[in-house]
Amino acid sequence: MRHRSAKLLALLLCILLACSVLGGCAQAEQQKYSTSFFDVFDTVTTIIGYADSQETFDRVVGEARQQFVRYHQVFDGYNAYDGVHNLYYVNQNAASGPVPAEPELMTLLAWIRDLQPSLEGRVNVAMGAVLRLWHDAREAGVALPDEAALREAAEHVDMSQVILDEQAGTVYFADPELSLDLGAVAKGYTAERVAQWMLDSDMPSFIISAGGNVRCGQKPLDGRARWGVSIQDPGPADGLPGTGYMDVLYLTNLSVVTSGDYQRYYTVDGVRYHHLIDPDTLYPGRHMRAVTIVTQDSGLADALSTAVFLMPYEQGRAFVEALDGVEAYWVLLDGSVQCTDGLRAMLASQGASSRD
Repeated sequence: MRHRSAKLLALLLCILLACSVLGGCAQAEQQKYSTSFFDVFDTVTTIIGYADSQETFDRVVGEARQQFVRYHQVFDGYNAYDGVHNLYYVNQNAASGPVPAEPELMTLLAWIRDLQPSLEGRVNVAMGAVLRLWHDAREAGVALPDEAALREAAEHVDMSQVILDEQAGTVYFADPELSLDLGAVAKGYTAERVAQWMLDSDMPSFIISAGGNVRCGQKPLDGRARWGVSIQDPGPADGLPGTGYMDVLYLTNLSVVTSGDYQRYYTVDGVRYHHLIDPDTLYPGRHMRAVTIVTQDSGLADALSTAVFLMPYEQGRAFVEALDGVEAYWVLLDGSVQCTDGLRAMLASQGASSRD
């Protein structure tokens, strides 16, 4: 029997009233506005911001939404769009010779190509052939991918076979069986690009929530020093995702990205199979229920959340603690919680709100 999380956010966006959290609030000079849309990256995207008028909010968010739509089309590996040389186009044609790619796609591919060697082999966007088998099986919802097919696909995941000519703006697959999948980074990368634009706009006080990806801008203009972002309870390992939250983070101008086993999954013979595939086993990672990464760049947070989710806790903790400006929060298989010292200071349970 197949289950989907029905677009539940991996992080529940928690905008806490200053009066209830801090015991009082300053009179806001600007008003809080919000909107949601459902047509990008297969998730609900919500933008909340403080603006001097509804007109300003609508104008800024309208442009932000257009950017989300553009990036969604460029990074889409499953659909074609007229006149767009997107990921789908590249996957369909790059084995026959160098093909043009949209500038945004070229930039992302060069960025992740350079980042991947630092991720301890846990993230590889050239695993598209493997991930497509899991995607198709999850969509059908009745059986696991064929084992032999998985092993064959795993022979064609070498990122060095993706030849980027950044000057010409082209991509070539030296391995004709290779395929790219940007699911581990595209949403966070997009949220960061949009956030950087919004920080320079007429509405720099904002928070973006795109599924499990949250990006905070400048502080909320209602007397609080920080935004409140909740970490979702993943729920029981054999049931539906929880409807509550584990804890609340208080932060400004930072990103919060969660990867978990409750976001996209299906069930075969009573066992849940989620979408985060271990490059070694070619099956969903089984080290933890969820991991949340906090750092400034949402694209980096997206990649790191996938990488750390696919590491045993001890390895992942050592990995995170060796990085500057990166904090993490783990929900382990037994439901227990671990977090880095820097993240602990951001938690509501540690009295973060009392310091604001």
